[in-house]
Amino acid sequence: MTSTSSNSAVPTAAIVLAAGTGSRMKSDLPKVMHAIAGRPMINHVLATLAGEKIAPVVVVVAAEMDGLTQAVAPHQTVVQKDRLGTGHAALQAKDALAGFSGDVLIVFGDTPFVGAETLRRMRAARGNASGVRGNAAGVKPTVVVLGFTPRDPGAYGRLIVGAKGLERIVEAKDATADELGVRLCNSGIMLCEAKVLWSLLAGVGNANAKGEYYLTDIVGLARKAGQTCAVVEGDEAELLGINSRAELAEAEAIFQRQYRQRVMAGGATLRAPETVYFSADTQVGRDVEIGPFTVFGPGVVVDDNVIIKGFCHIEGAHLAAGAVVGPYARLRPGADIGRAAHVGNFVEIKNATLEEGAKVNHLSYVGDARIGAKANIGAGTITANYDGFNKTHTDIGVGASIGSNTVLVAPVKVGDGAMTGAGAVVRKDVPADALAVNTARQENLEGFAANYRKQKSASKDKNK
Repeated sequence: MTSTSSNSAVPTAAIVLAAGTGSRMKSDLPKVMHAIAGRPMINHVLATLAGEKIAPVVVVVAAEMDGLTQAVAPHQTVVQKDRLGTGHAALQAKDALAGFSGDVLIVFGDTPFVGAETLRRMRAARGNASGVRGNAAGVKPTVVVLGFTPRDPGAYGRLIVGAKGLERIVEAKDATADELGVRLCNSGIMLCEAKVLWSLLAGVGNANAKGEYYLTDIVGLARKAGQTCAVVEGDEAELLGINSRAELAEAEAIFQRQYRQRVMAGGATLRAPETVYFSADTQVGRDVEIGPFTVFGPGVVVDDNVIIKGFCHIEGAHLAAGAVVGPYARLRPGADIGRAAHVGNFVEIKNATLEEGAKVNHLSYVGDARIGAKANIGAGTITANYDGFNKTHTDIGVGASIGSNTVLVAPVKVGDGAMTGAGAVVRKDVPADALAVNTARQENLEGFAANYRKQKSASKDKNK
């Protein structure tokens, strides 16, 4: 689609309908709180609205959805106490938008992929942009409906367009055979002039099979009042609504395919793209190499020229240019991996900074710590950062060398250039350039091993 300038002169508010419980999800979690790429689906919707500077935003929730209210903050929420249909739900936002002058966009919290470009075209249509389907020439439409042409129209409501624009929306169960032959369908998303929206919603009745107040009825009411309605078409993929776990999985797959393409188009190499999973906010630089079966949780920034060798799990972390991570590394929130630093196999980093050139290459846990530039952490090293009550800090200086199997009992500091012997348990600070050892002196008992084997063999033969 070509870019279309939005009707930016007209302020636009939004109502996000999110009161559905999602019974088909079989979950105590509100439907719109189920995550796609680590982000609740409603927050995908809110991010798109924020990018288009659509504000204020009012979210319609059901009672006892405190978690949802917190997730959408600082946006205002209003409660739909009785679920009486989409028209009734939208009407709950009336007081919250009192005094607002402009247009009101009504969207759904379980339709997370509606793109910014589509919203721009809807806003342009409200300004009577030419070439918009169903927009009668020379007449500014009061209501703009987002439609689409699905592969299988099935149970979708049909958009009936005539010479003077969109005439009505017909639910599939109420449609005639001719109307069912119409392939242009209703997405449910609408943009309406604010000053008439509330009167249209107030006129919606519930004389239908379900006894509900349907948002779609405002089109017919607007036409009866002599107003014009128009249609903007979107793609079926962006209008995927999510009502079940299977549809949630389908949405996740769609997001991942699109994001992988975006990352590769930005200059990164994915060795096995179909095995790499991103979060909605993952940032990946140029000339980055990502190995197979790598998972990015929320809050990850990967700078240019980073190598991630695969089978890694990374969340809440920053990887500076030239860093090398993996394979089989786990970076937890607060991990800050410096330039050209190395994190190797079966290493876990949490709330710790590795400065430039530092190396933690094997089988180690580093938590609540600072590892100085060019320091080397030996295999099996552990920062014992938790005493059962408090987390405390370990500081390892520039150029320090930590021997294999060292336990650093925090709070403790190892000075610049200092060393620890293999197997050391470090409970007090180590001065710069010192060596910390606390294991017993080695003794060699000559011939012991040979005598031991001889005794054991004789005992075994005797017991046969």
